[in-house]
Amino acid sequence: MRENKIEHFTTEKDIVLIYFEEKPLSFARIESILPDSKPDWYHVKLLMLQLPLQVVTWILRDAYINGETFTMNGKRVRLEKVISPDEPAAEAGSGQQAPTGRKPDSSGQAKVIALNDLRKR
Repeated sequence: MRENKIEHFTTEKDIVLIYFEEKPLSFARIESILPDSKPDWYHVKLLMLQLPLQVVTWILRDAYINGETFTMNGKRVRLEKVISPDEPAAEAGSGQQAPTGRKPDSSGQAKVIALNDLRKR
């Protein structure tokens, strides 16, 4: 059984983890959610985040988009919205730093490093 969590409604551009028979299978990004001709059903276009990239469209009810288990060809499938974890306060203020090989900025402020600058080295 899944734990009771705060509801996070899944929308376009969200990343979801697809479970197949209760095992994580793949990540996907929801590209679009368009209404079907049947009430309460939607065409959900998913960009499968695997190689090779593939776009699929599933016809799902809103409850299925938001994490309720459904079946495809008799197999249990579930979408779970991926929520980026917050940085724990203890880690952020512990004084410990990730090993980056760089000295911290003396101002105590975070420094933004442009990726283009790194590529030139």
